Amino acid sequence: MTKDFAQLAVNTLKGLAIDGVEQANSGHPGMPMGMADLATVVWTKFLKVDPSNPRWIDRDRFVLSNGHGSMLLYSLLHLSGFPVTMQDLRQFRQWGSVTAGHPERHLNLGIEVTTGPLGQGFGMGVGLAMAEEHLRAVFGPDLFDHRTFGFVSDGDLMEGISAESSSLAGHLGLSRLLYYYDSNGISIDGPTSITFTEDVAGRFRAVGWHTLEIDGHDRDAIEAATLEALAVEDRPSLIISHTHIGHGSPNRQDTSGVHGAPLGEDELKLTKELMGWPDEPFYVPDEVRAYFSQSMQRGREARQEWLDRKDELFADQPELAALWDSHFHPKPIELRNPGFEPGSSLATRAAGGKLFDQIATAMPGFLGGAADLVESTKTVVSFSGSFSVDDRTGRNIHFGIREHAMGAIVNGLAVHGGLRPYGATFFVFSDYMRPALRLSALMAAPSIWVYTHDSVFLGEDGPTHQPIEQLASLRAMPNLWVVRPADASETIEAWELALNRTDGPTVLVLSRQALPVLERIGREGLVERGGYIIREGDHVVLVATGSEVSVALGAAEKLAEAGTSARVVSLPCWEAFFAQDAPYRAEVLGDGLPIVSIEAASTFGWERITGAAGLNIGIDRFGASAPAEIIARELGFTPGAIAERVSDWLNGL
Repeated sequence: MTKDFAQLAVNTLKGLAIDGVEQANSGHPGMPMGMADLATVVWTKFLKVDPSNPRWIDRDRFVLSNGHGSMLLYSLLHLSGFPVTMQDLRQFRQWGSVTAGHPERHLNLGIEVTTGPLGQGFGMGVGLAMAEEHLRAVFGPDLFDHRTFGFVSDGDLMEGISAESSSLAGHLGLSRLLYYYDSNGISIDGPTSITFTEDVAGRFRAVGWHTLEIDGHDRDAIEAATLEALAVEDRPSLIISHTHIGHGSPNRQDTSGVHGAPLGEDELKLTKELMGWPDEPFYVPDEVRAYFSQSMQRGREARQEWLDRKDELFADQPELAALWDSHFHPKPIELRNPGFEPGSSLATRAAGGKLFDQIATAMPGFLGGAADLVESTKTVVSFSGSFSVDDRTGRNIHFGIREHAMGAIVNGLAVHGGLRPYGATFFVFSDYMRPALRLSALMAAPSIWVYTHDSVFLGEDGPTHQPIEQLASLRAMPNLWVVRPADASETIEAWELALNRTDGPTVLVLSRQALPVLERIGREGLVERGGYIIREGDHVVLVATGSEVSVALGAAEKLAEAGTSARVVSLPCWEAFFAQDAPYRAEVLGDGLPIVSIEAASTFGWERITGAAGLNIGIDRFGASAPAEIIARELGFTPGAIAERVSDWLNGL
């Protein structure tokens, strides 16, 4: 009887997927048809979720890394009782619908992460599993006892990020991570054999995974393999599931044509006829709704039992309840100045490093690491160990030289809940992380990105390591806040801004070279407003960020000697500045005063600040290999050179 219901469920998932794609005249029906058997077994027999409370923290996480098959996820959520309605399914890929072409994170609907760019879901799943392991070690298995399940595709495994992520997951022995690999042998351009012939099982075993190989349409085999994988306690598991893309389509099964296009009216009718399915769009038998509802009872009961345990534990251990609140209901962070005195000099990366223990003490959920660059990025919590097989409580994560994976994993940690993760590397290597940066912004994930060696002034390493276009590029990304502090004191406030921002990611861009600690009496706390006047002036406005603020102040001194009163504005965060009201922005930038921007990077975008008539002083070329002071002299970033250029420009107005 159960198998009859399971087959009905499989047919329902296939029917909803092909109907949704057909109605939208857009989408990917092949994967949902091929993975319907796997989805039915995983969701009805193993996944522990409660549709009445999609945000329950101890729920299992499900990641559809092959997000092009989104109709499969939407159909599962609908049938399971999550608030994805039949109308939502009918509005697949339409304006304003929650059923977008690829899944977009929406916890109230049961969508854990935004996927579609292949490999990103794979990496985020690793981050979700790491979050569970850490919180389980901190709070105990009575409060954290969930798993991460994921569907992955050939495309996910071809993308290099999956190699990086699987390597780290195997090294860390993330045994509560289980992926089902949809091995259907077809990609958009044709058979995968034209590009992808590696031994996948051998590859994953080599990096420490437990692997199994099954027929992905044999539901008994799927269940048996899952039970075997769940019993493995020292490594993650990959179940290689051989499936037929477009399973059940008489003329399109096992073809690349079924990957990314509707079946078409004739083939849709033939497919439903072959399944013995009514020729009725979006047909769902009552028995299938009941079958999924009964299956979800497992999660509903588990959540109630969890609530009872939680209440008992907190009543007996008030310190545990307090620790819980610090992770899940953190208070706004206010950092104290550890002794950064005006007149001294300190690199902003070093200033950030001096804050780490203070941050970690105030925010117990703060954890992260660098891509093998901790000594350079100064990102370490000194009183905590390393997150490892032997110590899951460690708050220092060694990502290795894996920037791609680090980005996705940090996002997984961030969206899990209860943690405030960061990832660090040189600013120029943010290019390796761009897909993850973009998804963090799209998901509104509170990831923190720490980038050091922020300009050409890192010196002798030369153009390959000197960022030029990165600031402009990241500022162009919606919902990503980019903060480049001018000195150690601004760095304190930059970290406060990043830690207290919960509706999206923040990038901290920090210097390698020492910068003078500026006199900011009366201007404390203004970094959160994005920009502020650090020196008054009436004739011209010099707007700068980061290390160039002190250069602008020096230039203002020289201009003053020649009778020109220059206002200097520090603009550490454009996004925060543009979030201020118009009167404040006008007050800072002056009313009709000529404006000059000064930044050792691409000038692209600065016209938003200076206007079409302004002067933008930057570096619209690649850097050079030389000591920082030589670079500054040759590229015109000394106070004298800036003052001369501003004077010439003003004289020409």
